[in-house]
Amino acid sequence: MATLNRMWQLIVGKPLDPLDPRTRHAIAVTPLLAWVGLGADGLSSSCYGPEEAFLALGQHTALALFLAIATAATVFIIALGYNQVIELFPTGGGYRVATALLGPRPGLISGAALLVDYVLTVATSLASGVDAFFSLLPVGAQEFKLATELILIVLMTGLNFRGMRESILVLLPIFLGFIALHLGLIVYGVAVHGGNLVSVVPSAVGEAHGMWHALGPLVVTALLMRAFSLGGGTYTGLEALSNNVNMLAEPRVPNGKVTMFYMAASLAFTAGGIILLYMLWHAKPVEGQTLNAVVFGSVIEHLGLGSSFARHALLAAVLASEAGLLLVGAQTGFLDGPAVLSNMASDSWVLRHFRDLSTRLVRQNGIVVMGVASLAILPWTHGNVDVLVVLYSINVFLTFSLSLLGLCVYWWKHRADGTQWVRHFAFSALGLSVTSTVLVITLIEKFTAGGWLTVLVTSAVVVLCVLIKRHYSDTRAQISKEDALFSGATPEVDADNTPAKLDPSLPTAILLVGKYRGASMHALLWVNRLFPGHFRNIMFLAVGEVDAQSYEGAEHLEKLRQTITSSLDYYVAHCRRHGIAADYRIAFGTHPIGEFMKLAETTMDEFPNSVCFASKLIFKRVNFLTAWLHNQTPVEIQTRLHLQGRQMVLLPMNVG
Repeated sequence: MATLNRMWQLIVGKPLDPLDPRTRHAIAVTPLLAWVGLGADGLSSSCYGPEEAFLALGQHTALALFLAIATAATVFIIALGYNQVIELFPTGGGYRVATALLGPRPGLISGAALLVDYVLTVATSLASGVDAFFSLLPVGAQEFKLATELILIVLMTGLNFRGMRESILVLLPIFLGFIALHLGLIVYGVAVHGGNLVSVVPSAVGEAHGMWHALGPLVVTALLMRAFSLGGGTYTGLEALSNNVNMLAEPRVPNGKVTMFYMAASLAFTAGGIILLYMLWHAKPVEGQTLNAVVFGSVIEHLGLGSSFARHALLAAVLASEAGLLLVGAQTGFLDGPAVLSNMASDSWVLRHFRDLSTRLVRQNGIVVMGVASLAILPWTHGNVDVLVVLYSINVFLTFSLSLLGLCVYWWKHRADGTQWVRHFAFSALGLSVTSTVLVITLIEKFTAGGWLTVLVTSAVVVLCVLIKRHYSDTRAQISKEDALFSGATPEVDADNTPAKLDPSLPTAILLVGKYRGASMHALLWVNRLFPGHFRNIMFLAVGEVDAQSYEGAEHLEKLRQTITSSLDYYVAHCRRHGIAADYRIAFGTHPIGEFMKLAETTMDEFPNSVCFASKLIFKRVNFLTAWLHNQTPVEIQTRLHLQGRQMVLLPMNVG
């Protein structure tokens, strides 16, 4: 076991102390690193989004000019909307925006859509990246693409166990290489046709005017909107930053806005520039190659590098940088997916274990879910990027629309606060009109081509979340009845009575207590009933679990400490009031079982004549959710203590 622990620590890194104030600073990311880790998803979509939009124009490629302008403008419109989210929700937006501004049900829909979306982020990014890389290889190599994608998911999952900052630093060179190569080629590719740019605008206007009269305004508008909507994958990833503002270095809001500008400017330039290159270089699809490979191959050919080897090497570097950036883009799913699961767990929509942090302070359970779900979706869709982008885009624009609708509602309710609300409301409404239009068109256009699957899977997630929430709510209602019996102030001990002192030689009951006061008092009362007058000392052991919710800020950790200490004071005062010597010990950590074991072992060594006790919830109506949704911490601790030859008794507490 020790060898396995050392090997695991070698892979994921040394444990971090969540109570050390320096730790939070050490794992926070700067705007540059946030641009890499959270912006790569948006920038990587330029590897497939512009292609989908351009091909949807068919023979009317002159209209690509309008498409490029609309794409760049839309990026900034959405970015401005999410800047408001950063201001209003500096601890993280996304699911929280819809929940806080629209209510729990819209919040649930947004959360379920985001979960499916981030699984598809991983799958789509990796599938598209492998496509870009395999564009360099013979057509016969295509059969190995799926296996390559699955291996990469496993590697990415392992990398994310080390932490957000560390995983981003590993991928930073790939990101910077993509930026440098694409900036140079786009500028050169447009500059080469600089003489033709003067005629591009009149040509595009002329073709649009001719189509307007020949086919009618509705047909032209429908063609452009269809192409614009099918390229909707281009705008994905802009919301990722708002979901992880709490991971930014202080000051969070200004740094968030700077990062959002980096993301929007780089995506607008790259996506708009690539669409313009398609049009200027008359790019045509080639079997086994992406349209980016075709157009950049033409640009590199024009560079006149001399040898064909040099040209092929440069093209290989460009496509490898695209493949690498898509790999970096998959990182967003591993960062944001667990964050959404954690936020939903705080509201009891999913297992509370998704709030758990590893020793490296990452949401490891969520990372595993993202990896496993991605491993499942890729074989199901055969790694087909066209299908994945459709599934991906629908949920992206559903969450966009819900967040922007929430902002519209917020600014309308605050319209009496001054004149600034008009500008904010206008930006939010404009963004909502764009994203909702893209959502409706994409859903209608691609419903039979795979869109139905997104609707089905997202609906299934919503139903499962409702069942989980109902169970947790019922359980909490039952336990709260017990808690209400002991909800008063700490019992007062008579000033004349000196509290009995702990005597390590006397029989001692060690009670492992949790967050439910009723369950803890239930255990204490049953110990006194089962062993009247036997135990002369009672020691209470409590562990404050540092999870994602309590680690959002120092104030949350302090609140956790005060809550636990208040309950422990209550238990100790109750014992002393009845003449029993009592005290407590408390620890904090990310692994409750490990912390409880340390406390129990130390306390039992100090009090050799001792027995541990803890309550165990017993449900009258048992189903598959019961065992799945509740941890087995008391049972696990009992097993470990028994293996050491120490005694522990579980006291059943009926629920419901």
